[in-house]
Amino acid sequence: MAKITLPNGSTLEVSDGATAEQIAQQIGPALAKAAVAAKVDGRLIDLSTPVSGDVAVQIITLKDDEGLEIMRHSCAHVMAEAICSIWPKTKLVYGPTVEDGFYYDVDLDEPIRPDDFERIERRMAEIIKAGKPLVREEMTKAEALEKLAADKYKTDNVSRADSDTISFYSQGDGFEDLCRGPHVPGTGKVGSFKVMSVAGAYWHGDPTQKMLQRVYGTAWPGKKELDDYLQRLAEAKKRDHRVLGRQLDLFSFSEAGPGFAFIHAKGMIIWNSIVDFWRGVHDKYEYEEIRTPIILNEQLWHKSGHWDNYKENMYFTSFDNTDYAIKPMNCPGGCLVYKTRQHSYREFPLRVAELGLVHRHEASGVMHGLFRVRQFTQDDAHIFCKGEQIEAEIVGVIELTFEIYQAFGFEDFHIELSTKPDKHIGSDEIWETATNALEDALRHKNIDYRINEGDGAFYGPKIDFHIRDCLKRSWQLGTIQLDFSMPERFGLIYTDKDNTEKTPVMIHRAVLGSFERFIGILIEHYGANFPFWLSPEQARVLPISEKSNDYASAIQVRLRDAQLRCSCDFSNEKINAKIARAHGEKLPYMLVVGPKEVESGTVNVRIRGVKENKAVEVEEFLKMARVKIADKEMDLPF
Repeated sequence: MAKITLPNGSTLEVSDGATAEQIAQQIGPALAKAAVAAKVDGRLIDLSTPVSGDVAVQIITLKDDEGLEIMRHSCAHVMAEAICSIWPKTKLVYGPTVEDGFYYDVDLDEPIRPDDFERIERRMAEIIKAGKPLVREEMTKAEALEKLAADKYKTDNVSRADSDTISFYSQGDGFEDLCRGPHVPGTGKVGSFKVMSVAGAYWHGDPTQKMLQRVYGTAWPGKKELDDYLQRLAEAKKRDHRVLGRQLDLFSFSEAGPGFAFIHAKGMIIWNSIVDFWRGVHDKYEYEEIRTPIILNEQLWHKSGHWDNYKENMYFTSFDNTDYAIKPMNCPGGCLVYKTRQHSYREFPLRVAELGLVHRHEASGVMHGLFRVRQFTQDDAHIFCKGEQIEAEIVGVIELTFEIYQAFGFEDFHIELSTKPDKHIGSDEIWETATNALEDALRHKNIDYRINEGDGAFYGPKIDFHIRDCLKRSWQLGTIQLDFSMPERFGLIYTDKDNTEKTPVMIHRAVLGSFERFIGILIEHYGANFPFWLSPEQARVLPISEKSNDYASAIQVRLRDAQLRCSCDFSNEKINAKIARAHGEKLPYMLVVGPKEVESGTVNVRIRGVKENKAVEVEEFLKMARVKIADKEMDLPF
């Protein structure tokens, strides 16, 4: 018999070698029915896999993130079988999961078009309805290479495998695919799905290779979840920041500088509003602000480690017989500022912030509006401190980050701890010390977090903040990175209380990340219906006729004197047309004035998204406006 430890800490005795499915049955029929896979001592396995020895077992269902991903990967195999049955000459390449779905790259001379999606879906539905079992077969790498000798794509996949055991999965008698697994036990476990799109993709991203067809799909536990997802996609399309940015005159791009955003006057109002708020919060948390050059000589980037670890993402130039690089990150400049004078332990922690303009080379195919650009401003900061101050400083950064996110209405987020990547600088001992320090700070704040293995920065582990917008999309924004290596590389020192020279610890951190990207996220999160304090134009006075123009002008002056961003529509159009235009430009407040308002000294307030209007005195409107700006309120009505 074997002792199985369950996630709740209870134990279960089962026959040694019982399958994960049998263990699920012993736990309970309902769980067994919902099960799609299992996790044994942290390793995902098929339900048909025997379990030996005393181990920890978790039964995975579609309620688990891993279960949903496994089901989607199985759906990718179902789609692959459907495509092969419709186009028998198809050569399969690979089909991984991606966020919210999956894709499969195929080599097929005949193009797959959107008109073909319904036919693919019908065949997929037949395969799912048939409830074909997904059966795993294992063999050595040599055996797999012999079996797949005629298939260059699959032999390439096998050659790249880091294990000598290679697995295949069959679906019934007619379809088999090379795959690491695990998978759901049968095609009947695949939920609701949809084929979404098709695009071109080079094999291994190499443009010298043949162009493949990449077919994307999505899968969800049931029809409701699928419909909700499709609705979110439709809403996201309406909120596309590239479209809204152009419509509302916020920013643009030009062929004269691909990947470099031109921020227009209205966009700069949003930008500067964010900067003013950002500076206020950083002043509260006792940060100093600096500014460092954009171009620095090549030797600096060798010293920092960027040359060996980030060179392919950098831009270079040369003048006066010297080679230079345009900075991709702000930290080396921060180190040079630190070195301009002597430092004492009494100054620590020393918190230094910079809204630094950086440039990173991005391939033309991955650029996407403000979300992926080649030039951006990063809200960087570098904290120099002693080892015993690390935990308190990390906690302080976490609190600052939460305060800033909440001001923009982001309260749904999760945190990841990213560990040592393959490409890194510094010893294993330093990495272990740094990682433990970040974990201690997260535990101190009682914060749940996930481990993201191998995704740390090349100079240190990091904590990443992922916010979720109103469409439930996840965005990685803030980061906290602990660095013991760069201060040593730059020879940074301070005088300790015992009068000896020591090397400080360096904490890299950003809260919003790229300002450009963050504004793009805000546009889509709000649908460009910005909260009052961020709106490029906060109110517009709308005179009903020319007779009310003088009164409207006086109201506008009064609002501007109160530091509100306000305009006045003196056009000869009907009042309904003026209101419609203001709604289309997503203004928070429209102040309609006519003979009645002139006589009473009031304004008739129309509120974005609200049918009712309200007559108020101007001072009452100003009082409301001051409160909403000061408190960063999200709601408009008053």
